[in-house]
Amino acid sequence: MDNIHSSNTVFRAQAFKEVSMRFNIRSFFIVVILAFCTAGSSAQHLVKLDREKINIPEQSVAFYRDTSSSLTIQDVLALKKFKVSKAAIPSFYDTRNRTFWFHIKVHNTSNRNRLFLNIDYPILNKVTCYTVKNNRVMDSAENGLLTKISGRALESQGILFNLSMAQGDTLDFYLKINSDAPLFLPMKIGTYENVMLDLSGDGALVAMYVGIILALFLYNIFIYFTVRDVSYIYYVIYIFFMGLTQVTLSGYTSKFLWPEYPELTRYAIILFPAIAGISSLKFVEIFLETKKYYPRTRIVFNAFGLMYIIAVLLVFLDNFYASYRIIDVGVFILANFGIIIAVAIARKGSRPAILFLISWMVLIIFAVAFSLRNFNVLPYNKLTSYLLYVGSALQAILLSIALADRINTYKKEKEISQAAALRVSLENEKLIKEQNIVLEERVNERTNELVITNNQLSKTLTDLKDAQLQLVEAEKMASLGQLTAGIAHEINNPINFVKSNIKPLNLDINDLFEVVDMYNQLHNINGDDYKPWLKKITQKQEEIDLDFVKNEIRLLIKGIEDGADRTAVIVRGLRTFSRLDEGELKTASVHDGLDSTLVLLRNSMPPYLRIIKHFQSKGDIECFPGKLNQVFMNIINNSIQAIEEKPEKDETESIIISTLDVPGDKIEIRIKDSGTGMTEQVKHKIFEPFFTTKSVGVGTGLGMAIVFKIIEEHRGKIEVESEPGKGAEFILTLPHIHPVT
Repeated sequence: MDNIHSSNTVFRAQAFKEVSMRFNIRSFFIVVILAFCTAGSSAQHLVKLDREKINIPEQSVAFYRDTSSSLTIQDVLALKKFKVSKAAIPSFYDTRNRTFWFHIKVHNTSNRNRLFLNIDYPILNKVTCYTVKNNRVMDSAENGLLTKISGRALESQGILFNLSMAQGDTLDFYLKINSDAPLFLPMKIGTYENVMLDLSGDGALVAMYVGIILALFLYNIFIYFTVRDVSYIYYVIYIFFMGLTQVTLSGYTSKFLWPEYPELTRYAIILFPAIAGISSLKFVEIFLETKKYYPRTRIVFNAFGLMYIIAVLLVFLDNFYASYRIIDVGVFILANFGIIIAVAIARKGSRPAILFLISWMVLIIFAVAFSLRNFNVLPYNKLTSYLLYVGSALQAILLSIALADRINTYKKEKEISQAAALRVSLENEKLIKEQNIVLEERVNERTNELVITNNQLSKTLTDLKDAQLQLVEAEKMASLGQLTAGIAHEINNPINFVKSNIKPLNLDINDLFEVVDMYNQLHNINGDDYKPWLKKITQKQEEIDLDFVKNEIRLLIKGIEDGADRTAVIVRGLRTFSRLDEGELKTASVHDGLDSTLVLLRNSMPPYLRIIKHFQSKGDIECFPGKLNQVFMNIINNSIQAIEEKPEKDETESIIISTLDVPGDKIEIRIKDSGTGMTEQVKHKIFEPFFTTKSVGVGTGLGMAIVFKIIEEHRGKIEVESEPGKGAEFILTLPHIHPVT
């Protein structure tokens, strides 16, 4: 299982701050790397298997870079260009478009023949192991990141090859390797029992590590729902994907999550650390309060986040090499930037920054030690293999402690601020009590003044209401006076006509009665004495002209009947108009209301005025009939007065009244006159109370204001179209059904 930890060197570094330090060390020891990766003058050493497990020693591995990636094993066997690596762990950073060939020569002096080659770096894309004896290929096997778990030796998460060697055999093994990631080749050969022991030990370590990460994850999720601090969200995302990255680099996600889809691991190796990196950026930004201390660092954090996003996009474009390089550079810079910003903020007295710096430095120290192991400065053993697990777990624990300390610090600060606020509140309460006494006195004084003022205003309002009622009543009385005059004149004509017919009718009836009496006396005459009396009756009939009397009686009765009909029409119009104070909605005919109004105003109309009616609507609407009749009375009366005010009048003077049903279930009533018209200024003020264009003492100025209010009460609208000298037209629009509010 040691192979797991060597693999972590590259990609844990890529995802997190710990690994960034490894790249810093890599840059520092670049000369050492080059020295280890170059061939020495000494010959390649033979690997002797004389015990159950052996790490491949220095100068035992030869390598060749196939820049064309086209050589076969036969081509390689014919090559004489292999170079011996001085390093026990060969490493190559630039793997772009290259195939690497490695050669080891193994001599089995042990008494075991079931041996395994363990390459402790499970993220190599494809590794092909060729077994060669006497320059002849005896066997070949494939393994690596892109190999399904079911197709691997022992179904292991690592890269294992079964080496079938009898005691005393000496065989050549050629490894053909393709990798997206920088290439490290820590190798060891051991027996089946030894390999299984290593795998189980590594599994136990990883299980312990995963348990720690999950415990921290669940604990801090619970804390988040308690304190609702967003930094906990970014922290748990960070440690979750940090843990996923570690187990992915160790090969365990391939084994347990997607054993039959190894291609997913290629994407997970970039995606998991990228998510962890972005969440760590947000965590650092919030936890260290960089916006407060150094606001411009937001640009740097955004740049790092953009680098991670670009790296992920390049992976989905199958440019894995560029993705690794971007993350390498980004993590290296971020590791150093994190130290610098934490130190700067810590110097300002920030306790969270100090705790963050400690956790950061712990991780970097372990990452540096791990890198020194890979560069053969520290020995390759179990302890050094587990350094990144320990470092990342310690960092997660320390960050959790730092978060808890931050919450406690906030709690103490809140308690202090609350105590200060309480003290200020008590002082304010004292001041308020003192001020309340003064204010209460002033309020009482002001209240008394307001009461007096309010009483005065109430009296003024009452007086105004009384005055308004008096003015409205005056307007009603004016309308009533006009109505009375019209009624008196209209009724007087038919009454006079009837009265003048009574006297001649009485004379004619008396003449008829005389003739009837003479006929009645015939009953008292005997014999032939009646003939002279009949002659006398005939003379009387000729004297009174009986035929004329009969015709005259018919004409007089007809005249009386006409006078009665005219009186009935006037009374009916009066009855229609008299509903002025009805307060209930009723269905009434607009046409009847207009006709009754015209009847009552007939006496006010000059002889040259023509009334033209165009009634085209159905006419019936829900309304207050008496109030609506008052509207017609005021508007038509104003039209008559406007026509009479014209300096020159002729026989064309008219009032045109038309009705029409319009969309929206409404009726439109137009009353147009040929009067003097009005200016725009007058049009805008015509509905204002007390506005009038008449002489002083003529009218109250409330007629059109009352009209406007009545139309509003009917949920309708009134418009005026007029120009000076061209008459005026009032347009009333009313609903057929009154909307009840």
